[in-house]
This record gives sequence, structure tokens and C-alpha cells, in this order.
Amino acid sequence: MEFLAIAGIMIFVLIYTNRIDAKKFIGDVEPYFKMLMEDDYVFLLNVRYGGEDLDVNKLFNDRIKNAVLVFVAALAYFLFTNMSFINLLIAFILAAVTFKSPYTKLQNYYKANLSKINQMLPYYLKSLEILVQHYTVPVALARSIETAPEIFKSGLKKLIDKIESGDSSIDPYMDFAKEYPVKDSMRMMRLLYRLSLGAQESKQEQLVMFSKNVSSLQNKMREDKYKARLESMEKKTMMMLFATGGGILVLLLFAMMNMMSM
Repeated sequence: MEFLAIAGIMIFVLIYTNRIDAKKFIGDVEPYFKMLMEDDYVFLLNVRYGGEDLDVNKLFNDRIKNAVLVFVAALAYFLFTNMSFINLLIAFILAAVTFKSPYTKLQNYYKANLSKINQMLPYYLKSLEILVQHYTVPVALARSIETAPEIFKSGLKKLIDKIESGDSSIDPYMDFAKEYPVKDSMRMMRLLYRLSLGAQESKQEQLVMFSKNVSSLQNKMREDKYKARLESMEKKTMMMLFATGGGILVLLLFAMMNMMSM
């Protein structure tokens, strides 16, 4: 324990005297920390905050910094009180909880607004369908950005940039679907890619197929929405029945006790 304390003091002195460049050290280890970033972290941030000014790296680095500070603070406390393997494990757990807490909050927000978020894609695709009738798919995508839901705008710009840079494969479309893993996004982006490859003669036929899929997806979303409302109403009705029944039982019990006491 004394060795750890001495090592900590030496590292602090070396950083304070500029023998060790702290910023360079952080920059060197940052790629390793990036491995801890969750696959859907960027998507959840876009869902929660949206906008082009979203600094994902800063928000993630803040998570790392807060976790490290909590670990160092807990370690310092245990070093001067009662350091043991269990306490060291507690310090790691506190750091892990601090690191995961912002991500958990994003997940909870997404789950609480899942129905609304999933409905954004089919309604966006419906407006895109109108544009595709008059323009090519890449042009229609570019023109749709202005009226697209806020959370999709940054992903659409990346998609357009990749297409304009010469990538004619399905990858830009799949990258968009992976960045926004809402319901049926993979399937719809594949259909959109096939529509972009279609010759002018077969475009109308493919557009009809795309339109049918969008309409089907919209109907499915409406059904899910009404189902969720129905389930919510059923739960409220059951709670009211239980509350009413419980109240009646309490009144009957109270009346019986009064009759017995007379």
C-alpha cells in the first residue's frame, strides 16, 4: 500500500513539473478508451440531443474522465483508511457505475420514447418517396435533409457525402441503417438502394414496390401505437378496478367491525 502511495505521489510530481506530458499521455491512451464505446452510443445521443453541434468525443471523454476521477478518489480514500482487495474491487465498481450511468440514462430515454422514435422512419420515407418520383435517389436524399427529423440529419449528410465521393455500393445505406437501428431500417434501406440502381424503364415498378413497403410500415407503426394505447388503457382500467374493489372491501370490513362493536 505504501508503494502505491509513493508511486501516486511520484506520478503527480512528474506531471506537475512537466516531465510527463499529461495531454500527450491522454491522447496516446484515448484510442484504447474508445474501445469501451458502446455500438449504439452515437445513435442514442442523436435520439436524445440531435443537432449537428453534438460533440460525441467530448461527451464520451467526459464519461472516461469522471470514471477515472471517481476511481482515484475512492482509491485515495481506501489507501488512507483500510486498503484491501474488496475495497479495490469497490473502487472499480464505483468507476464502472459512473462510466455506465450516462449510457443507461440514454437507454432509458430511448425505451421511454421508443414508439415515437420508430414512427419517425416511415413518415420520413413517405416524404422521400414523393421526392424520388421526380429525382434520382441521391438527389432526393439530399433534398430531404432539410425536412427530415432532426436525429436523421447528420446520418443523411454522411450518406450523401459517401455517395458523392463515388461509393456506389450498398455500404453507405447500410451504414445509415446501423447508425439508426430503428425498426425495419435495414430492410427499407436495402429497398432504397435497389431503387437507386433501377433503370429508368423499371423505376416506376420499383417505386410502386417501395411505396407499398412504406405504407405497410406506416400501418404497422399505427397498429403498434394503438396496441400500446390499448394496453395502457387496460392497465389503467385494472388499476381502477383493484383500487375500487380494495376500497369496497375496506368499507365492508370497517362496517362489520362497527356492527360487531355495537
